[in-house]
Amino acid sequence: MSSLKNPSDILGVFQMPKTKSIDFSDWVIALQDIQDPGNLGTIIRLCDWFDIKSIICSQNTVDCYNPKVLQATMGSIARVNICYGDLSALISSSNSRVFGTFMDGESVYEQDLPDRGVLILGNEGHGISKSLDGIINQRISIPQFGNTSAESLNVASATAIFLNEIRR
Repeated sequence: MSSLKNPSDILGVFQMPKTKSIDFSDWVIALQDIQDPGNLGTIIRLCDWFDIKSIICSQNTVDCYNPKVLQATMGSIARVNICYGDLSALISSSNSRVFGTFMDGESVYEQDLPDRGVLILGNEGHGISKSLDGIINQRISIPQFGNTSAESLNVASATAIFLNEIRR
């Protein structure tokens, strides 16, 4: 029942839950066109860890029931509400402050983050598209330290840092 060379001894069978409405009374994560299953699975697990109840995914984001996504969630998929749809329409209806993650944004460490909001993270290679510019209230970033030649962070790693700051 596994494509892994050394699979776990445990097999879980779950019914795919119906998507619930998004509760914008807390923080919500919005993902635009995340392609790597490991990244999505890790982000779902991070949301579970930081008690983020809902994730909104663009239609072009990898399927949350992809076997590699499920493996990376380590069961967290059962505790996080995930819905797919038009990010702009779903977020615009929220009346929440919207933060977009960009390389040239203001440092997340210098922000007075509210108790609720929407955090948008973009595609691994292209970031957040210009189509979402109209709904973003504030551009934020994780500052780079030192003289490193790394051009960016992995989207799942960046999510961990942003969620930590949101909950700090």
